[in-house]
Order: sequence, then C-alpha cells, then structure tokens
Amino acid sequence: MREIYKDPMLYYVLAPVLVLAWPLLVWSLYLPKAQSEWNKDQVLCEEAKGHMLEILEKDPGRLELVKTTQSLGKFTYAEAVDRVANLCRIPSGKVDLSTGKPVIANKKEVQQARVSLTDIGIVQAARFLHTIQATWVNLTCERVQLAKKDGMPDQWDVDLTFKYNY
Repeated sequence: MREIYKDPMLYYVLAPVLVLAWPLLVWSLYLPKAQSEWNKDQVLCEEAKGHMLEILEKDPGRLELVKTTQSLGKFTYAEAVDRVANLCRIPSGKVDLSTGKPVIANKKEVQQARVSLTDIGIVQAARFLHTIQATWVNLTCERVQLAKKDGMPDQWDVDLTFKYNY
C-alpha cells in the first residue's frame, strides 16, 4: 500500500482530477447556495428598509439625535448631560450633576456620575435616559430612583447613577 504513494503516476492522475473537481464543486454546490443566501439577504434588506421608514415616521426626533452626535469628541459628563437635557427640553436649572474621579478598574478607566432631575415629567425622564444611553454606547445607567411630587399630576424627581467606560 505504501508503494502506491511513492508512485508518481498517482500524482499525475490525482492532481488534474482535483483541479477539475474544484470548478465543478463551485458550479454545482457553492454558487447556488450563495445565490439563495443573496436572495434571502435582499428580502431582509427590503423588510429592514420598511421598518426603518416606519420608525422614522413614528419618531422623527431620531434624526435630530444623529445630527447632534456626529460632532462628538471625547466624552465628558457635563457636555453629555447638557446636550441631552437641551434635546429633551429640560431646563438647566432642573439638572444637577456630580461626577467622581476616573478610576482604573480591570485595566479600564471608569468614571461614575450622579444626575438629579427635579420637577420634570415622566416622559421627559424616560426620553433623557433613552437618549443619553443611545448616544454614548459605553455609558450605562446603574440605578434609577423616581420620587413623585405630592399633589402634582406629573412632577417627578429622578436620580440617575451612571458609569462610563473609557
């Protein structure tokens, strides 16, 4: 059996057979599969376009968010909170920010902050939280505390604790 491997005639026959088998495999197996996958991706792309247009019709404010976040530089809590508060129409007098010093934990620089929003509506608070987290991917909200104002229909004090990973 080992002598067959030493015979050069095997390689003279085997090499052309393998060279001819490759285009046949590509033509018969790989191209049809690639074409069907391409067609599936095209259908998914068309569905996604429809969903994106529906989202933009229901929430046109997302385009404003994209315009404001295109010129972002290095993250700072003061700038981030100010931008999002302005975008959510929260007056600066109702926003209180306190930040901690950056700390290195697990070989990453981390900074925490506490944001207090006073006398705002629940929709404004939810929009603020959604917008700030959608704008900065490395920003996570660790704690949300809501306190309803007595006698007021939609007045809340909101305490948010954030952590940013640089």
